[in-house]
Amino acid sequence: MPDDSLAAIVNDAPMTAAQAVALKQLATDAFELEAFDPNLTQAEAQRRIATLAGKLALLDEPPHTL
Repeated sequence: MPDDSLAAIVNDAPMTAAQAVALKQLATDAFELEAFDPNLTQAEAQRRIATLAGKLALLDEPPHTL
């Protein structure tokens, strides 16, 4: 099943200003500054935002112990 958040995104359109702000902040928070590229499409920006948000969510969880 396709991701609904990508359904309204035009693949070739440049990322929106809101996506740029979110991606830049997430890239900074995740110490992955190379994830931000001002020339991304909306679809690629959304994928990177989701990936970085997921990574940060995992880092916020307590470490797993045996």
